[in-house]
Amino acid sequence: MKQNEKISTAVIRRLPRYLRALEDLENSNTERISSGELSKLIGYTASQIRQDLNHFGGFGQQGYGYNVKDLKAEIEKILGLGTRYRMVIVGSGRLGQAINSFIRSYSDDFCVTSLFDVKEDLIGKEKSGVLIRSVDSLTEYLKDNPTDIGVITVTKENAQSVCDKLVAGGVRGIWNFAPTDLDCRADIPMENVHLSDNLHSLVYYINHPEQI
Repeated sequence: MKQNEKISTAVIRRLPRYLRALEDLENSNTERISSGELSKLIGYTASQIRQDLNHFGGFGQQGYGYNVKDLKAEIEKILGLGTRYRMVIVGSGRLGQAINSFIRSYSDDFCVTSLFDVKEDLIGKEKSGVLIRSVDSLTEYLKDNPTDIGVITVTKENAQSVCDKLVAGGVRGIWNFAPTDLDCRADIPMENVHLSDNLHSLVYYINHPEQI
């Protein structure tokens, strides 16, 4: 990466797609692939792929293409994978529990250390091996347990106050599943997953197939 170069959000959002394709290729014992072949797999143009990767050094060789294992390792490094990220989930309803189960089965890079909820009948129980604590203890917990990622799965009415507590507690990033946009400090990255937005976009294309 060029010194002080600002990488666009669009490029960053394409990197996980490259990584998934490379993981599949590695699992199928493919040793190398050209940008053209990779283009057919993931739908981006070969030119787009080369431009994206050139932001970080290129990694390919003319006439050879990309070494699958090496490129996968480089993208993991760019994304910051290969290290341990501690997470807490605030909201231990069905969505929070589903995310907890997903994280446990997805990668050793991510570890949910605690769930939080307001419901008295849930506090003190374990879900997938993770203890559910009272949301009232969130601030104290974060003070004693440095946490990288805070996951929000509460109602939109409570999401902002939870976000504020997570930021004040020193989390480095927010993964927001609450159906609302949140105000957050500029230096804290936030990923918003609004399931209804995706669903509404899907039904639009169902009803307007000419737009696909």
